[in-house]
Amino acid sequence: MKSESRLPQINDHYDVVIVGAGITGAGIFRDLALHGLKVLIIDKKDFSSQTSQSSSKMLHGGIRYLENFDFALVWEALHEKNFWIKRAPHLCYEDSFYLPIFKNSARPLWMVKIGLWLYDFLSSFKNSPHRILDREQTLNQIPGLKSKGLSGAGVYYDAVMDDVKITLEVLYDGLQEKGCEALNYVSMTSFDNNGDTNTLSLRDEITGNTKTVTCRETVFATGPFTDRLMAELGSIPWTPKLLPSKGSHLWLKKEKIGINHPMVLNDKDGRVIFVIPHEEATLVGTTEVSSDSDFFDMKISDGEIDYLLKHLNDYFPSANISKDDIISSFAGIRPLVMEGDSSDKGKTSRVHKTFQPYHNLHVILGGKYTTFRVMGQDISRSICSTFKISYNSSLSMSALRKRSIVSAFQERRRVLSRERVERIIKEEYVRTKDDLMTRRLGLQNTGGWKFEPSLDQFLSDYKDLLEELQ
Repeated sequence: MKSESRLPQINDHYDVVIVGAGITGAGIFRDLALHGLKVLIIDKKDFSSQTSQSSSKMLHGGIRYLENFDFALVWEALHEKNFWIKRAPHLCYEDSFYLPIFKNSARPLWMVKIGLWLYDFLSSFKNSPHRILDREQTLNQIPGLKSKGLSGAGVYYDAVMDDVKITLEVLYDGLQEKGCEALNYVSMTSFDNNGDTNTLSLRDEITGNTKTVTCRETVFATGPFTDRLMAELGSIPWTPKLLPSKGSHLWLKKEKIGINHPMVLNDKDGRVIFVIPHEEATLVGTTEVSSDSDFFDMKISDGEIDYLLKHLNDYFPSANISKDDIISSFAGIRPLVMEGDSSDKGKTSRVHKTFQPYHNLHVILGGKYTTFRVMGQDISRSICSTFKISYNSSLSMSALRKRSIVSAFQERRRVLSRERVERIIKEEYVRTKDDLMTRRLGLQNTGGWKFEPSLDQFLSDYKDLLEELQ
């Protein structure tokens, strides 16, 4: 059952090689595969194991982007959000988001009402319509919310999603096309542009196997790692373009905050904290701090924990939430693109940007998770033109054809069998224990073990299979 390296068996040449298998790279991979191109996608870690598994688990228009007048981005994101709610209801679902307003809030309730109307308008009124609650209605809907200075609340609609499962299923769909391949734990150690051909040296991070492949077109979808990767390679003309921002989240015991629907907490510093109840835990985040450390496998800091707990306790003064109520946490780096010389992350647009250091090397940065399907379409269109293929933007609107063996949202207790676990390891590109436990079984996204047998029994029953993984 051990997952061996597939690097030695792949082809020597591809039409396109994509470096980075988060949601952006996965979306471009699928789009190009659906157009009949032979595409290889690689990632130094597991698929969706970094930024793309560290989101707030939402598909959303970005209501706070209205303040920056990013109306085009909000319009696009809302339409994409509503598209995926209909196309992949097993991966995301609509929910009502409560935005409590106090007398000292930056914007009064009447102004919030205008903003929520604009939000619905930008969705072409495809959102479920917003509502405005008075003080008493708000306290009835949100038990434990502080009452001092409360004016009421706005209620609008966005979607809750499983970020890892979406990325994986987008990749799986692209892999249904002949001649396409995806490799996790494979890094690019060198890149050379030879005119109409690019040469990439690849290395398996687990086995040490190496291979050189060539391709006509290359895409870097390496998110927050891009500036550092370019510096390491040294063979590509590049100036730093990112403003890295660390975002961290907590999974809390669900009983500590007795809410049934997501909440949006507005902080005085302009930050937004989401409180999103899931089946057995409540997700709280995010932070926004600078980080100069290694961007891989980020961890939340004590300062960030204190920041999130402080604001939670401000809004829910009787909850007495402490570090003992934390089930787990996670963190990642957002690939924000610098706007001139500005270092203000709050004012930095989430609109993606693309660059071409060479005519056949494309780099994509920034953007929002929600708009992944359309973010890379200009790159896909350009690449299809190179191969004399008529680009069809509607191909990526087709249904995802292969679901994860363990779905994102299922019954309360999920039953595991040896046959099922073996299938996951064999069919879902599992190479390490973390791949299996965190992303294929979904522990990162649920806040706790939700399977039969119990975790201890699982570790005992499947000890032999787990020992074969890294």
